[in-house]
Amino acid sequence: MTPTTPPPLHHPLDEQRPEPGQVLAVAPGVGWVRMRLPFALDHINLWLLADVAEDGTPGWAVVDTGIANDETRAAWEQVFATGLQGRPVLRVINTHMHPDHLGLADWLCERWHRPQAECRLWISATDWYVARNARVQPGGFGGERTAAFFARHGVADPAVLESIRHKPNDYAAMVPAVPGRYRRLQDDLRVRMGAHDWFCIAGYGHAPEHMSLHCPALGVLISGDMVLPRISTNVSVIDLEPEADPLGQYLDSLDEITRRVGPDAGDRATLVLPSHGLPFTGLQARVDALHAHHAERLAEVQAACAREPHSAADLMPLLFRRPLDLHQTRFALGEAIAHAHRLWHQGLLTPLEGADGVLRWGPGPAAPGA
Repeated sequence: MTPTTPPPLHHPLDEQRPEPGQVLAVAPGVGWVRMRLPFALDHINLWLLADVAEDGTPGWAVVDTGIANDETRAAWEQVFATGLQGRPVLRVINTHMHPDHLGLADWLCERWHRPQAECRLWISATDWYVARNARVQPGGFGGERTAAFFARHGVADPAVLESIRHKPNDYAAMVPAVPGRYRRLQDDLRVRMGAHDWFCIAGYGHAPEHMSLHCPALGVLISGDMVLPRISTNVSVIDLEPEADPLGQYLDSLDEITRRVGPDAGDRATLVLPSHGLPFTGLQARVDALHAHHAERLAEVQAACAREPHSAADLMPLLFRRPLDLHQTRFALGEAIAHAHRLWHQGLLTPLEGADGVLRWGPGPAAPGA
């Protein structure tokens, strides 16, 4: 290994993982909780951080919550009964507004309300406002406007479009309430929890304003969904922001995370705690692999569109080489558009409006706004 080669990805806990309702210590004052999800991605990792209230009460901060269903609530009650050492939950920290992360935030805050101090939600302002809106506005993954957006990007199956058109608001079902008051997380904000300072690192492309949490003293990064050890984070364009370049934002955010965390030094490697998959070290190696993955996919998209114009729906089999159900198709189309938009914003593709109303992508001389 040369001095410039980053350490490879490694799982220091091997295959250890907590069962639902249990807590596994991963660092001093840091506990790992794992909840089931009813999706192909079948779990989410949540974190307990030793904390102290302003009045000196020792307790815990909860980082992310799981979706709102009876199974997750029951698992949390087991954690409360056996994993908190008799100490209360003092606050709920939220990395971002997606349902598996925010779903039970309101329940947890109400569950741990104390007369002398509220259990407050801490979240970025952007994600708090978007979450509040998403409960009443289903745009993005359902409704007439979303169906028209899918059709414009090449989805032609009437059954798929009809399903999208009449899709219920799943967000409201999985996030039954968002706390009406919150504390704002911002980039580079220092949050003192217990004996340690945690620093917020804002990330973009996956969620409106995702917050990872870095504790230099412990050598721990709670990466949320920004850096996952085995799968690539979903990065999608949706109808609410139809000209966006989330993939460009995401790749820039990865570099900012590694810059802020810094390189691994000697035997002190940053322990990355992701929302899905196993804790790992080797942050730079994983970020390098994600850059390489997207560079390969972008090259494939550019080459395909150079041969003949492709819609985003045409690009899906190139990017996803497996059968997709309707749920997966919604995310896959958004990712296909995101890859086309990255090349468009770089001036490497141009949008071509077809007589059929479908937007296709061909070789392009100019980026949007040029």
